[in-house]
Amino acid sequence: MQRRVVRTPLLLFAVMASAVALSACTPKYDWRDVRGDKVPFTVLLPAKPSVLARPVNLGGIQATMTMTAAEVGEVTFAVGTAELPDAAQAQAALQIMKATLVKNIGGVIRHEKSIIGTSASTIDLDAATTTGGDPRALHARLVARDRRVYQAIVIGREKSIRQEAVDTFLTSFKTE
Repeated sequence: MQRRVVRTPLLLFAVMASAVALSACTPKYDWRDVRGDKVPFTVLLPAKPSVLARPVNLGGIQATMTMTAAEVGEVTFAVGTAELPDAAQAQAALQIMKATLVKNIGGVIRHEKSIIGTSASTIDLDAATTTGGDPRALHARLVARDRRVYQAIVIGREKSIRQEAVDTFLTSFKTE
């Protein structure tokens, strides 16, 4: 019978190479505090954000939505804000935003929680695609405060989204 000799340096090298390979596959989160430019919100984003604005139609309500977004790997973290002509339109705008976000991923809502307060209304939701080989997921917090509506979203390939990153992002999101 032959003895099997394990060479410690070779084994150590293999373990270290595996660790380096795995760390290269793990996205790096570089959390930073971001404040809305001319818009009252704060949030932690996992990378340097980009900002863009474009006109949107929220169920017949014309508004300009400003998006502040950062990407890590295959996952996007974003805060969208829009100011409406009238505060009475905010609740309807939240429902339109919710439906549009879910439709954009071709998904269904898995979980939804609504809170209607005296100064703001909030909808938290999780949605995901139900068909296809590359499932996508959406985690969102939608807020209406006076004439302004907000959407804080995490969207990407379902297997690429880390729950602790979603929790960090959504719990850090504050309107002022």
